[in-house]
Amino acid sequence: MKIALLGAGHIGRTIARLFTDTRDYQVTVIDRDAQALAPLAAAGIATKHAPTGEREAVAKAIAGHDTVVNALPYDLAVEVAHAAKAQKCNYFDLTEDVAATDAIRKLADGASTAFMPQCGLAPGFIGIAAYHLCKGFDKLHDVKMRVGALPAFPTNSLKYNLTWSVDGLINEYLHPCDAIRDGKRVDALPLDSLEHFSLDGVEYEAFNTSGGLGTLCETLAGKVSNLDYKSVRYPGHQALMRFLLEELKMTGRVEELKEIMRNAIPATMQDVVLIFVTVTGVKAGSLVQEVFARKIFADREAPLSAIQITTAAGICAAVDLFREKRLPQKGFIRQEEIALPEFLANRFGKAYQSFRQIEAIS
Repeated sequence: MKIALLGAGHIGRTIARLFTDTRDYQVTVIDRDAQALAPLAAAGIATKHAPTGEREAVAKAIAGHDTVVNALPYDLAVEVAHAAKAQKCNYFDLTEDVAATDAIRKLADGASTAFMPQCGLAPGFIGIAAYHLCKGFDKLHDVKMRVGALPAFPTNSLKYNLTWSVDGLINEYLHPCDAIRDGKRVDALPLDSLEHFSLDGVEYEAFNTSGGLGTLCETLAGKVSNLDYKSVRYPGHQALMRFLLEELKMTGRVEELKEIMRNAIPATMQDVVLIFVTVTGVKAGSLVQEVFARKIFADREAPLSAIQITTAAGICAAVDLFREKRLPQKGFIRQEEIALPEFLANRFGKAYQSFRQIEAIS
């Protein structure tokens, strides 16, 4: 399969190396930043310098490829998807943006190729895991999905380091959040519904953020009483973000806030990804709860951060399962159409098996 991979950032470079190492994929990495492409070219991976923010330029760059894998910022997703459709390429991305996903779904309607957005961690793997747990219930009451990409050693007041895109981080703090409450689909406010819990003796907080549910609200409509997604942080983070966004009114100066965070909050490769899903409902006449929990750590030897590992593994596994014809071959594909056992057995999905079991939940 010939893949046009857009984006040579941390995640894009990881995806490129994973695909290339299998020798089942011919990968060309496309980016507007020649400097970002240089390490890949030095490693023998094909690269192409192109203005990735321009639809016509992208269409020209991806011509002749079977599949487009988009690892660019979320605000470029729709333009790249348009280019993929024009070139009759299959399309996969990592976007958490709800509006972009809705636009891509419309593009996929009647298309001769496949369109599968949201192939990362959340949305992405978290929806696959949650939907798998739901299948075993006769009646669903509550589905709670919690994900955190956190520094292993927090030292600042936000108790946070940059482990992924600043654009994506701020975006999920600003937009309405899909949820189901009392059987009805609702828009919940970001940064609301704060809760506290502990895993493995570590205290965390969680609160509403947008995009993490993917298409599960639609898939589980009429089947579940309550469904929500929250991002996990260390205690105190939510209060400070509300102070910045609401009290200091940075919602109207988003680009300034992003620049402040890039300059003031250091990135880290020493991170941990926390995945925590609980499903409560009725099985064989009894009220029961099922839990799926993981802590995935950075690989210091590779070196790869935990968010690089989990995000790249998610999209690579989706493309690999598609190549093996285990997924629909055209139209819009939801994350929950991937069976969890098949994902975890996949050569890329196995990254989610390299975890330390969580001992106690309270």
